[in-house]
Amino acid sequence: MQVGDEAVGAVLNRLRRAQGQLAGVIAMIEAGRDCKDVVTQLAAVSRALDRAGFKIVASGMRQCMAEADEGAAPMSEAELEKLFLALA
Repeated sequence: MQVGDEAVGAVLNRLRRAQGQLAGVIAMIEAGRDCKDVVTQLAAVSRALDRAGFKIVASGMRQCMAEADEGAAPMSEAELEKLFLALA
């Protein structure tokens, strides 16, 4: 499974945002910031990573359907389920 060209930009943006947020979390911990603030930012990092993962899976599903129309073997339901569960 490959990420479609149109999704690559969106995925990279989300990953870069998560990278910046994670650097912020590290800085907050090093500065001794309040636990509530740290956890809030950590949750934002987690959501950004989840969204990037879901975008990758959704793009892959679209590509798999297109390949199935072209005669290539589509991913099995079990393979797709495994991908989704990896993000859960």
